[in-house]
Amino acid sequence: MKRRDFLKTGSLAVAATSAIAAPAIAQSMPEVKWRLTSSFPRSLDTIFGTAQTLAKYMADATDGRFQIQTFPAGEIVPGLQALDAVSTGTVECAHTPTYFYVGKDPVLGLGTGVPFGLNARQQHSWWYFGGGEKLVNEALAKFNTYSIPAGNSGCQMGGFFRKELQTPDDLRGLKFRIGGMGGQVLARLGVVPQQIAAGDVYPALERGTIDAAEFVGPYDDEKLGFNRVAKYYYYPGWWEGGAMLHLVVNQAEWNKLPKHYQAILFQACEAANNWMLAKYDAVNPPALRRLVAAGTELRPFPQSIMEASLKASNEYFAELSSRNESFKRAYDSMVAFRGETLLWWQVGELSYDAFMARTRGRA
Repeated sequence: MKRRDFLKTGSLAVAATSAIAAPAIAQSMPEVKWRLTSSFPRSLDTIFGTAQTLAKYMADATDGRFQIQTFPAGEIVPGLQALDAVSTGTVECAHTPTYFYVGKDPVLGLGTGVPFGLNARQQHSWWYFGGGEKLVNEALAKFNTYSIPAGNSGCQMGGFFRKELQTPDDLRGLKFRIGGMGGQVLARLGVVPQQIAAGDVYPALERGTIDAAEFVGPYDDEKLGFNRVAKYYYYPGWWEGGAMLHLVVNQAEWNKLPKHYQAILFQACEAANNWMLAKYDAVNPPALRRLVAAGTELRPFPQSIMEASLKASNEYFAELSSRNESFKRAYDSMVAFRGETLLWWQVGELSYDAFMARTRGRA
């Protein structure tokens, strides 16, 4: 073939290929624009920032063709109504902990974590390898939604209290901002639980409407200013050993996505999940130092309160299991997984962490 003929033929082939490829690429990478409502205010740059980070990952991975616009709590719906907004199609998705919605179905508590449940890594493992994903998404399906883990706080603090705690009797009559199943358990010990959205907690604590408040950990609690109106800071937050957050998606919108967009969204959620936990591990230690330096009194929950809380938790879950078969199935799954994983944890992770904590400053 002559060079001139080859060039003509080659040019035609390239043109033909381009004509075929361009529409095919456009069809495989459709433009998608979603709105996301968060359950948290913009000021909490780690939790709300996780939603923003997730949106950025999606845009970067799709060359800007899949856009998620993030809205803080209150701009579209209040933080505690995020699931409803997704269920009704007001928004395509929400970034929220599923345990906010235990009043709709107690199984949703296990999606985030329950009192004396799993730590962050164990929760993630139970979700993917212990049956958690199937069990929680079965519950969410009743609300036309589907969820993917997208963040974890790690073990939380027990919160700021106006008065010191010494025995379980000190809990009686205490008006405590705490939601979900932790509040139900503490109610058995005389606490009056208050479920208040993040942005409203400080005014309630300042006015004395409540006596104590828990939120996440040092970094967020410092931002919310709890230390300015309450002196005692207790740990650990046994009701949230590793609180998992989710991207909750409207089921119909999820089904519309091409399979490769579903896969990209799944991977973006996993990346956001790791980002959030890593960020908290980096920012909580210096925040705790600042709080203590400013006069906060750090206290462990007395052993008697921990034991009373564990007993109340076991009783609560036994009663709930006796009247709700789907919750019993999910809870039994988590408990069995917890029993197995704690055996390994005691041998490996716990013994190493305990040694390193004792030798802090020497290593």
